[in-house]
Amino acid sequence: MLVGSIEAGGTKFVCAVGDEDYRIKDSIHFPTTTPEETLQKAIDYFKKFDIEALGIASFGPIELRKNSPKYGYITSTPKPGWKDTDFIGRMKENFDVPMFWTTDVNGSAYGEYVMSTLSNEKIDSLVYYTIGTGVGAGAISDGKFVGNMGHPEMGHTFLKRHPDDLDFKGICPFHGDCLEGLVAGPTFDARLGKPGKDVPLTDHVWDIMAYYVAQAAIQTTLILRPDKIVFGGGVVSEPFLVKVRAQFKELLNDYVEVPDLEKYITMPVIKNNGSATLGDFALAVRELQD
Repeated sequence: MLVGSIEAGGTKFVCAVGDEDYRIKDSIHFPTTTPEETLQKAIDYFKKFDIEALGIASFGPIELRKNSPKYGYITSTPKPGWKDTDFIGRMKENFDVPMFWTTDVNGSAYGEYVMSTLSNEKIDSLVYYTIGTGVGAGAISDGKFVGNMGHPEMGHTFLKRHPDDLDFKGICPFHGDCLEGLVAGPTFDARLGKPGKDVPLTDHVWDIMAYYVAQAAIQTTLILRPDKIVFGGGVVSEPFLVKVRAQFKELLNDYVEVPDLEKYITMPVIKNNGSATLGDFALAVRELQD
């Protein structure tokens, strides 16, 4: 059996074909340009294979409610040209197979959840944050995604400002200094005039970022009480998470019990940003079986 995965990012698409054991058989990636060009490239790729189901994890916001006339759409995205794109509709025109439609971070969260289960780690709930060009999070509780009216937008929560960062207005076009506006990758250029890869971890800006990311972890802890919080994306590294854990410990002040922080606040188990692809495979198989 072959199933397909589309990890639709705002910068690039990753398309892959795998089997029922979630093993990648083939993959391709290409830049996210216009909807017409990008979706056609995905269609052309999958026409080479006899897939039985397709999992799609897309940048958003997207419409997840199946009773909505815009189910399967990318909706109010700030990405130029992609607002109100009928993603699922275009795929359905070309492939008569079951499709699972969710957000990119939900796909990653599900991939991490499945891999934890396969490795006999006792995980019933998990939250996955990506911190890169933007910030988003997917949440799973008892094997199900959190959110009914729509998917969570945990990258746009509001935070207590760091006393050394009060003059920075943030970069979110909607909220200014929400979580995304304060810690997404482009904030390095906005603050320092250079990309994050050129900023050494000894720079105080990383302490400021860790303060904000730790607050996100505290919000998640106190509201959802997950077994695990995973941080992925281009901004995140293990040395950065050491700073986040230290800030988390200080800010939480032992208010509630959490697991050992090295197991609770972690990098992805799946390497090379493969969490969404594995999650898509698993969701495609699930959709086929339902």
